[in-house]
Order: sequence, then structure tokens, then C-alpha cells
Amino acid sequence: MVSRRPLPALTDELLEEIFLRLGSPADLARASIACVAFRRLIADLSFLRRYRSLHPPPLLGLVNAYGRGFQPAEAPPASAALGRAIGRAADFSFEDYLPRVTGSRWQVRDVRDGRVLMECIPEEGDDDDEEIFFPDLAVCDPLSRRYLLLPPIPDDLLASVQVQKQFVEDFRPFLVPSGFEGTSFRVLVRMDSTERVVTFIFSSADGHWSAGASVSWGDLGIPLGHRRVISGSQAYGCFYWKVVCEDKCLKLDTSSMEFSAVDLPPERDGYYVIIGEAGEGKIGMFSLIDNHTSLCYSIIRQNGGERFDQLKMDNIIPLPVGYSYHIHGSYEGYIIMSGFGSTRDVPNTWFSLEIKTLRVERICQMRFGCVDPYFGFPLSMSQRI
Repeated sequence: MVSRRPLPALTDELLEEIFLRLGSPADLARASIACVAFRRLIADLSFLRRYRSLHPPPLLGLVNAYGRGFQPAEAPPASAALGRAIGRAADFSFEDYLPRVTGSRWQVRDVRDGRVLMECIPEEGDDDDEEIFFPDLAVCDPLSRRYLLLPPIPDDLLASVQVQKQFVEDFRPFLVPSGFEGTSFRVLVRMDSTERVVTFIFSSADGHWSAGASVSWGDLGIPLGHRRVISGSQAYGCFYWKVVCEDKCLKLDTSSMEFSAVDLPPERDGYYVIIGEAGEGKIGMFSLIDNHTSLCYSIIRQNGGERFDQLKMDNIIPLPVGYSYHIHGSYEGYIIMSGFGSTRDVPNTWFSLEIKTLRVERICQMRFGCVDPYFGFPLSMSQRI
């Protein structure tokens, strides 16, 4: 009898190419637990970056901002099944394991890369109007139920960028997208005072805060009466916040840590304007029209200066009828919106719009009006605290 020749062993390079073609994150997770060699390849950061660039993380559900649970997405079916599995495996009732603070409660401020940024805020009626409140912050991993309490921003660091606590009018924390550059993470805090807007950065790599951008409202050309900014979104490594009653966005470039004021195309002074990635370096601009029942979409680009030029005329995207909509932001190539029914008996219905295809899908129903989307990836890809 002629003995069979053994099959040639697959090289790591071939295995990576095979794993890259697994379109479902759930299938990749199953492959990662098949053997130690597969897990080593899939857990490698260079592979994860390649996989993430080809397969954006699926929208698995919505996290209630007040720490009252997680609602899995209803569609598409693959995301819904994985969302239900995450809901069973993770603990989104954060106060069950975060330290309790008398007179305060934990609230979700941002969700990104599987992590949840929490802020400890006073209970209603317990805050002191005469005292500027700098809240405690924590970053949680609902899957492992682990968390990291962030240290307070040192007073000398505040003084170094001319911040006086009694003049701070707004305090907004955000998670900075990691891009799978390592197991560390960064938290950005934007503070608005009467004269300046400043940022501070916390890095888990060294456990310290550092000063980021700092600029006066006057240098940005933003009138003091209109300095309030809203509708935060991210695109291509930059944060954007729409300036109230102005055709302007406040832009923060996280690579250079510099602020600038970017002029929008004319007649964009409405309340709801969201910036998102439209692919190939282009930027999509979204705003609600027709009494918040339709979505207006334009493709714009920065002209090299501090102005956005419109590349494509407005597209009007009809939304499911029977609702008045609110845009919550852009996340991972999607616009997240809530639809409010005509009566209080109708729960809020949440929708996503995929920027690449302009396809609108229902996420789920949830009575709470303040949520954050949770985009998942295989458990082996989760960067734990």
C-alpha cells in the first residue's frame, strides 16, 4: 500500500488570510478558541487592525446612559444574536460593581472599543450651585466587570492652561478611539470657561493627566454669546462640535491637539448638525429637516484651510413615518437616531443609518431617551481594563 503524504502545514500568513475572510465576528471568536495557535494569531494587534479595517464592528445594542441595562439590537440577525449573547455575558448595571458615592450616581458618558466611560454626578437636588463640581470618572469593561478610577485633574495642571474652577461652565469627558494601537486607552476632557476652551488627556499607559489644547474663544472667532457647542461627533481622528446659532464647527485634531473653528456651508446654523466619515477622506454632514422627519445629507471636504466645501448637493433621506427624530451622533460609520412617537404610550424607537449605503434600519425600542450605542467585536479582541 502506498502511504498518504501528510498535508502541508498552513503557514501563519495563510492562516491570517483565511481569518481575514471570516465576515462574522462571531465566527472569528469561535476560531480564536479552537486552539492556542489560532488564538495567538487572532489576538495579535497587527491582525486586529487589518480585520477591523475590512470588517467594521457590528452594532450590538444600546447602553442606557443611567446604568439601567443593555438593550440588544433586533437586526440584522447576526448582530442580534451576538447582541443577546453580550447582554447575557456582560454586566451593564455598573453600580453593582462601581464604588458607591453618597449623594451621587454613576452615569454613562461615552462608549467605545468595548469600554464604557462613567461619570459620577450628584443626585437631583443635591448639587451646590455655588461650588463648581469636577466629577469622578471611571472606565469600565462590562464583560470582565473590571474598572479603573481616574485620578482628579491636578490643580497645578489646571492653572498651567489658565483654568479657574469658578469660571468653568461645561465639563465633557470622551473616550479617544484607540485604533487597536495597544491595550492602553485615553480619556479626553473638554472644559469650556467664560474665556477659553481647553482639553486634558488621561493615558492609562502612565496613569497621569496632561494638558492638551487650549485657546480663547476670541482667537477662534466665535462670539461670546454663541460659544456653547453641541452635537459632538468624530471623523478621521478629529472631534467636531456644532456651535449654537453659527455656521461653524469647533474642531479638535487629536493628532496635533489643536483647536480650530471650521466654517460650514451656508445656512447650517440649525440646531442638529452631525459630522461623520463618508469614506475616501470625505466627510458627511447630516441634519434634520421637515420638522425633524427627514434627514439632509451632504458630502463635504476641508479645503486645506478652515472651511468645508460642499462636494455633492444635498440628498434628502426619508425616514420611517410616524416619528419625530433626534440625531444622537455618528459612530463607526453609522448615524444613530431616536424616533419619538405621537403619544407617550409609544416607546422610543431607535434607528441606525449606515453612511456608506444610506440604509436605515431599526435597532430596537427603548423608553429611555439617553443611550449610547455598543459596537462589539469578538471577545478575544476586547481590550480589557
